Amino acid sequence: MEKNAATSVFESLASGVRLDVFRLLVKQGPQGLVAGEIAATLELPPTNLSFHLKALTQARLLTVTQEGRYQRYRANIALVQELIDYLTAECCTGQPEQCLEGSSLTVCKPRTSSKVRPRPDLART
Repeated sequence: MEKNAATSVFESLASGVRLDVFRLLVKQGPQGLVAGEIAATLELPPTNLSFHLKALTQARLLTVTQEGRYQRYRANIALVQELIDYLTAECCTGQPEQCLEGSSLTVCKPRTSSKVRPRPDLART
């Protein structure tokens, strides 16, 4: 993923409505939802939803397929995984042996060499 693509994804998700739409479609999995179902579930007017669906589709966060007179939207999970990979590519400054396996991404271990000492003025009495 390139920086411009990552920026586009973040800009698209910066809207609360778009984030709600995307999260709803992630929950639906590969089945997705038609626009009317999205509008009803999120209690959004169809014209307002149409604007947000277009933005999410242009950012490639959603895929859309025509089913008769309806359009079915699905979350592009592969793009999100690509974004996560882009964001964590330099995890632990390129030393993967310092990283732990998370659910589907790599998370850095905290460094053990620097121990935090309690401040005496904050100690419980």
